Amino acid sequence: MNVIQEFFGFGGYQREPEGYLSWQHLTFVSILVVIMIAMAVVLGLRNQGKTMSARNRVLVFAAIAIDSLEIFKIVLMCIRGNDPMGWLYELPLFLCSIQLITLPLAAFSKGRVKEAALDFVFIFGILGAILGTYGAGQNYGCYPVLCFDNVVSGITHCISGFASLYIAVSGMASMKRKNIFITFAILCSTCIAAYVANVLIDYNYMFLMAGDGTPYDIVYNW
Repeated sequence: MNVIQEFFGFGGYQREPEGYLSWQHLTFVSILVVIMIAMAVVLGLRNQGKTMSARNRVLVFAAIAIDSLEIFKIVLMCIRGNDPMGWLYELPLFLCSIQLITLPLAAFSKGRVKEAALDFVFIFGILGAILGTYGAGQNYGCYPVLCFDNVVSGITHCISGFASLYIAVSGMASMKRKNIFITFAILCSTCIAAYVANVLIDYNYMFLMAGDGTPYDIVYNW
């Protein structure tokens, strides 16, 4: 029971964080990234040449998995913090977490919206996966490597990276110029919503206010 409480963080984590870029951090995220790449390549190659519907089934499973994990995380954090309004600080308003919206769009929508969502996941999914694993100083500097916060974060970021690589390998990305407007509209609208939320609840969505120990600090230092 104590192990379970410690993993999920009830009462606060008692273990000292191993530290950002520690061997524990790098080993854990490297295992996730290797699994992510292997699954994307194997499934992508297997589904090359199949119908769009057949290739799309993998994205359906990925979309359901990433959103289910995120909902579970939000509910548990509200319970853990005894704060029914804790979800305000878990909204999908980071660059990485836009995939919680765009991945289901890529899996379940049709037409130009689907094409634009596929391109968005293709472009930003792998970027979010690397920044959210190797670059997540705000997580691995504060929490033990093997804890609920880091494990769920690592898995969800790697689902985004998996989807990005799978889209590339299976040939689902269209990268049509006419869809650029939709792709940028998704990004810009999320940035605006993130900034408004930051002002209203004094938070740091999209790292618009501070770097928080992530590579974004390089930009702020400039």
